[in-house]
Amino acid sequence: MAAGGRRPEHRGPPELVRRRGRARRPAGIQPGMALVALSGKACDLLPPLPPFSCGSGLSGDFISEEGHYWIGMDISPAMLDVAVEREVEGDLLLADVGHGIPFRPGMFDGCISISAVQWLCNADKKSHSPPKRLYQFFSTLYTALAQGSRAVLQLYPENSEQLELITAQAMRAGFTGGMVVDYPNSAKAKKFFLCLFVGASGTLPKGLGTECADGEEIHQAKFTSVRTRFRNTKGKSVKKSRDWILEKKERRRRQGKEVRADTKYTGRKRRPHF
Repeated sequence: MAAGGRRPEHRGPPELVRRRGRARRPAGIQPGMALVALSGKACDLLPPLPPFSCGSGLSGDFISEEGHYWIGMDISPAMLDVAVEREVEGDLLLADVGHGIPFRPGMFDGCISISAVQWLCNADKKSHSPPKRLYQFFSTLYTALAQGSRAVLQLYPENSEQLELITAQAMRAGFTGGMVVDYPNSAKAKKFFLCLFVGASGTLPKGLGTECADGEEIHQAKFTSVRTRFRNTKGKSVKKSRDWILEKKERRRRQGKEVRADTKYTGRKRRPHF
């Protein structure tokens, strides 16, 4: 992902970003994710069913149609206001899941979340510690779920380190299970689902699009370790940056001009001499 805050969680706190983006989100995405999570990843869920970070209740509509009772949580008052206006059937709660799930033990038979867990990896306040907030969420979620239940959390991890952090905190809280990836080699269709079990470990479902032409299965998603440098709003390298200098030198080489060879010192700022 290019630098410059394209990921929603890089634009600011979730209660503000989710309010600004509520009108732009395609209405078909959330229910579609909920459909995949329920049918393919969390079959046999029983009511009551709480999806956390319910937003405007789009996923909740699908859950209600499937005959489940649900409680939705979200940090954005504006998003919950939209859910109220839409007269969703579930109960709504204004809460920050980084503070934990405020329900009595064993109250729920399942949980789904669509595109929310990665927000806990951001420290929007000085008091925020991503590992602690993730553990607080997973440990209280584990307590709120009944034995034998499961949770399916769809997320958009920024990199492999973030994915490992999320998974590690879930397992530390007592969950078993793992990550299921749909279409792991597709840039647009790739989706991550953290499938968690309370009590006895269940069987993880197969990710969609994981079969190769030779019949073998792909079990891992690819992350790129290529460093993406800063670019301006027009997609060009910032003037005087290393990338800008390298591009300028390459243009001069194509013009047949004599240019010094590139080294590790190219574009490095020199210390001022006094």
